[in-house]
Amino acid sequence: MKLAIASGKGGTGKTTISTNLAWVAAQSGRNVSYVDCDVEEPNGHLFLNPEITTSRSVGRLHPKVDLEKCTRCGLCGEICQYSAIVRIGQQVLVYPELCHSCNGCTLVCRPAAITQELRSTGVLEVGTSGPLRFVRGLLNIGEAMSASLIRQVKGEMIPAELSVLDCPPGTSCPVIESVRQADLVLLVTEPTPFGLNDLKLAIDMVRAMRLPLAVVINRAGVGDKQTQMHCEREGIELMAEFPEDRRVAEAYSRGALASESVPEYRDRVEKLLARLDNFNPVKLQTQIQELNP
Repeated sequence: MKLAIASGKGGTGKTTISTNLAWVAAQSGRNVSYVDCDVEEPNGHLFLNPEITTSRSVGRLHPKVDLEKCTRCGLCGEICQYSAIVRIGQQVLVYPELCHSCNGCTLVCRPAAITQELRSTGVLEVGTSGPLRFVRGLLNIGEAMSASLIRQVKGEMIPAELSVLDCPPGTSCPVIESVRQADLVLLVTEPTPFGLNDLKLAIDMVRAMRLPLAVVINRAGVGDKQTQMHCEREGIELMAEFPEDRRVAEAYSRGALASESVPEYRDRVEKLLARLDNFNPVKLQTQIQELNP
């Protein structure tokens, strides 16, 4: 199973649940990979303390213009939807940080004056944390787009019984790239009005992608029952509830796994794993088709 764990906003405890779920599953004898797709602010390593065995620079292609061949026709600028390449008078300017590497400018350049050049955008690391396989990406400071690096991070996944994809928060392009092709998207939320508002946005995103989804409520008990009621009305499975617990917060502050520090928390993680073992993708996909005919 490729399990994407996401949230409509940051601070819901998404990484706490992701790391503990992966760790407990691996300790139970499963073949598990933890994949940190939050390449702008990866922090799964703080709790899993992996031993990195491979680290390499990665990047994406952007156009390079040979001005001696260029006829200044401007077609490259016309096809680029992001103004990553523009003609101004007799000058052709390239803005690599805006380029989406679609290669359109190269295709329309009749004199073949444009080639593609690789530009480093981050680092990809692979390692192990006990029985767990660990993969993460780290976007270079100042880079505006992370989707390309996220694709490369996901490309390092090897077939496993369970792959836990710790996704960035929100509903923007990095999240969409992270959850793409997941078998199940687990949305982590808080039982507060703010949490519910962002959960609704995340639900809309996942349903637009026609992916199976379920919800986990973290810090249950600090708010109200509106989140549970919304899930019931929408026919969304509520997989688990993790109550507010000071011991979990203290473990987090030490960079320790809550499942190793709080026995009750580990019990809840194991119950969540058991529910995931009984996950029925056919049933959920039928619900998606009914919602999006």
